[in-house]
Amino acid sequence: MVSPLSGAPVGRTISIVVPCFNEGHVIDAFLDRLRSVLAGLPELRAEIICIDDGSSDDTLARLQVQAGQDARMVVLELSRNFGKEAALTAGLEAATGNAVIPIDADLQHPPEVIEALVAKWQEGFDVVQARRRSRDTSSTGQRLGALLFYRLHNSLADPPLPRDVGDFRLMDRCVVDALRAMPERRRFMKGMFAWVGFRQTVVDFDVAPRAGGESAYGWRRLGGLALDGLMSFSNVPLTVWSYVGATTALLALVYGAWIVLKTLMFGVDVPGFASLLTAVLFMGGIQLLGIGVLGAYLGRVYDETKGRPIYVVRRRYGAAGAEDSHAP
Repeated sequence: MVSPLSGAPVGRTISIVVPCFNEGHVIDAFLDRLRSVLAGLPELRAEIICIDDGSSDDTLARLQVQAGQDARMVVLELSRNFGKEAALTAGLEAATGNAVIPIDADLQHPPEVIEALVAKWQEGFDVVQARRRSRDTSSTGQRLGALLFYRLHNSLADPPLPRDVGDFRLMDRCVVDALRAMPERRRFMKGMFAWVGFRQTVVDFDVAPRAGGESAYGWRRLGGLALDGLMSFSNVPLTVWSYVGATTALLALVYGAWIVLKTLMFGVDVPGFASLLTAVLFMGGIQLLGIGVLGAYLGRVYDETKGRPIYVVRRRYGAAGAEDSHAP
């Protein structure tokens, strides 16, 4: 991948991966709480990898200041906004620790939960998922949308996704290496986390209200992410059209037989224009919908065959200064 960090950890190290997009209002408070948590884990070394995903506020400037004051920090400045999945991928590829913990910077993921994640990891688990106890901080629409998504995805896709578990988790180095070996470019990280498997356990936590600002994920982006997840791990949207076609053909055959019998029994009946138009429009809609599904899968194949990098790092910042890191 484009310009991963180099080097290997000495001893037991945990890597904290923090994707950032317009988090200038909260990033300093987040890092202060994170450092307090890491101070309570003296037996482990830590590295903090913050990925600026094309922020338009002062997030990058604040991260540069923080990186200049903390030798454990590295900041990756992406060349533009590639999206959270790409930023998270950049962080995973940059991480050198024995365990990696992705966490959001908006403080909805309390850094204090890291201690519980590390404790379970030290018991021998490869993946420790952070599961939210409730969705009280979400709106009614968001709760309903999440419920529908998990039910639809888990009924159609394999493997199923664990309910109320996001990107916040601890992953052992063997898990991270398995994820890095997955080459797809249209990435749905929650599905990839579930697909690799390994020995897993769960730690429950309470989601805190946002410390400030608004979520970058509106309904449109959430819908696109849900569609990506379904199409990445299921071919049911493709195969279902075989059943739709077979059912439609059977109904047409039955209707044709009924017309023949009706004509033989009662004579020729003048067909109605409304019924004919309805049938034509219905079949046209079915065909266009099927073509749309095919086009969506074909578009994903096209994206994969282009072979473009998932992200491009413009520059890396750390205690040693800034380093240009353009894509070849």
